[in-house]
Amino acid sequence: MAKILIADDSLAELQIFQATLQSTGHTIVTVMDGEAAEEKVKSEPIDLIILDVIMPKKNGFQVCRTIKSDDQYKNIPIIMVTSKDQESDKFWGMKQGADEYLTKPFNPEDLLKAVKKYI
Repeated sequence: MAKILIADDSLAELQIFQATLQSTGHTIVTVMDGEAAEEKVKSEPIDLIILDVIMPKKNGFQVCRTIKSDDQYKNIPIIMVTSKDQESDKFWGMKQGADEYLTKPFNPEDLLKAVKKYI
Protein backbone atom coordinates (compact mmCIF):
# COMPACT_ATOMS: atom_id res chain seq x y z
CA MET A 1 0.00 0.00 0.00
CA ALA A 2 1.01 3.62 -0.42
CA LYS A 3 2.34 6.17 2.03
CA ILE A 4 0.14 9.26 1.82
CA LEU A 5 1.06 12.63 3.30
CA ILE A 6 -1.91 14.76 4.34
CA ALA A 7 -1.26 18.44 5.06
CA ASP A 8 -4.17 20.36 6.58
CA ASP A 9 -4.34 22.80 9.47
CA SER A 10 -7.68 21.42 10.71
CA LEU A 11 -7.46 18.47 13.08
CA ALA A 12 -11.05 17.50 12.22
CA GLU A 13 -10.24 17.44 8.50
CA LEU A 14 -7.09 15.39 9.13
CA GLN A 15 -9.17 12.84 11.03
CA ILE A 16 -11.70 12.60 8.18
CA PHE A 17 -8.94 12.13 5.60
CA GLN A 18 -7.20 9.59 7.79
CA ALA A 19 -10.34 7.54 8.43
CA THR A 20 -11.25 7.56 4.74
CA LEU A 21 -7.83 6.46 3.54
CA GLN A 22 -6.78 4.08 6.30
CA SER A 23 -9.82 1.95 5.57
CA THR A 24 -8.14 1.08 2.26
CA GLY A 25 -4.89 0.04 3.93
CA HIS A 26 -2.72 3.06 3.11
CA THR A 27 -0.14 4.38 5.57
CA ILE A 28 -1.04 7.93 6.54
CA VAL A 29 1.34 10.67 7.65
CA THR A 30 -0.16 13.99 8.77
CA VAL A 31 1.19 17.50 9.21
CA MET A 32 -0.55 20.77 10.02
CA ASP A 33 1.40 23.39 8.07
CA GLY A 34 3.12 23.90 4.74
CA GLU A 35 6.68 23.95 6.03
CA ALA A 36 6.15 20.65 7.84
CA ALA A 37 4.77 19.16 4.61
CA GLU A 38 7.91 20.12 2.71
CA GLU A 39 10.14 18.76 5.48
CA LYS A 40 8.24 15.46 5.55
CA VAL A 41 8.58 15.00 1.77
CA LYS A 42 12.33 15.49 2.09
CA SER A 43 12.73 13.21 5.11
CA GLU A 44 10.83 10.07 4.09
CA PRO A 45 9.47 8.42 0.95
CA ILE A 46 5.97 9.69 0.14
CA ASP A 47 3.81 8.21 -2.64
CA LEU A 48 1.06 10.85 -2.76
CA ILE A 49 0.29 14.20 -1.13
CA ILE A 50 -3.11 15.56 -0.15
CA LEU A 51 -2.71 19.27 0.38
CA ASP A 52 -4.95 22.00 1.78
CA VAL A 53 -4.44 25.48 0.36
CA ILE A 54 -5.00 27.60 3.46
CA MET A 55 -2.34 26.63 6.01
CA PRO A 56 0.08 28.42 8.32
CA LYS A 57 3.72 29.12 7.46
CA LYS A 58 3.35 28.22 3.74
CA ASN A 59 0.13 27.85 1.83
CA GLY A 60 -0.67 24.84 -0.35
CA PHE A 61 0.04 26.70 -3.59
CA GLN A 62 3.58 27.50 -2.36
CA VAL A 63 4.18 23.93 -1.17
CA CYS A 64 2.92 22.49 -4.44
CA ARG A 65 5.13 24.80 -6.50
CA THR A 66 8.20 23.95 -4.36
CA ILE A 67 7.68 20.20 -4.61
CA LYS A 68 6.87 20.18 -8.31
CA SER A 69 9.88 22.35 -9.15
CA ASP A 70 12.30 19.91 -7.48
CA ASP A 71 13.46 17.13 -9.82
CA GLN A 72 13.74 14.71 -6.89
CA TYR A 73 10.07 15.10 -5.85
CA LYS A 74 8.21 16.42 -8.91
CA ASN A 75 6.69 13.04 -9.75
CA ILE A 76 4.85 12.74 -6.43
CA PRO A 77 1.16 13.24 -7.25
CA ILE A 78 -0.52 16.10 -5.39
CA ILE A 79 -4.25 16.27 -4.75
CA MET A 80 -5.37 19.65 -3.45
CA VAL A 81 -8.48 19.46 -1.27
CA THR A 82 -9.61 22.88 -0.11
CA SER A 83 -12.55 25.13 0.63
CA LYS A 84 -11.25 27.56 -2.01
CA ASP A 85 -13.79 26.75 -4.69
CA GLN A 86 -13.51 29.55 -7.23
CA GLU A 87 -12.43 28.69 -10.77
CA SER A 88 -9.43 30.99 -10.30
CA ASP A 89 -8.35 28.96 -7.25
CA LYS A 90 -8.53 25.73 -9.24
CA PHE A 91 -6.62 27.41 -12.08
CA TRP A 92 -3.81 28.47 -9.72
CA GLY A 93 -3.70 25.08 -8.04
CA MET A 94 -3.28 23.32 -11.35
CA LYS A 95 -0.83 25.99 -12.53
CA GLN A 96 1.37 25.25 -9.48
CA GLY A 97 1.44 21.58 -10.48
CA ALA A 98 -1.46 19.94 -8.65
CA ASP A 99 -2.62 16.72 -10.29
CA GLU A 100 -6.18 16.99 -8.90
CA TYR A 101 -8.22 19.74 -7.23
CA LEU A 102 -11.17 18.81 -5.01
CA THR A 103 -13.25 21.18 -2.92
CA LYS A 104 -14.44 20.81 0.67
CA PRO A 105 -16.66 19.44 1.87
CA PHE A 106 -15.53 16.51 -0.22
CA ASN A 107 -17.28 13.27 -0.95
CA PRO A 108 -15.10 10.43 0.40
CA GLU A 109 -15.78 8.41 -2.76
CA ASP A 110 -14.41 11.26 -4.91
CA LEU A 111 -11.27 11.36 -2.78
CA LEU A 112 -10.80 7.60 -3.04
CA LYS A 113 -11.26 7.73 -6.84
CA ALA A 114 -8.67 10.50 -7.09
CA VAL A 115 -6.20 8.59 -4.93
CA LYS A 116 -6.70 5.40 -6.98
CA LYS A 117 -5.75 7.27 -10.15
CA TYR A 118 -2.25 7.87 -8.81
CA ILE A 119 -1.40 4.88 -6.61
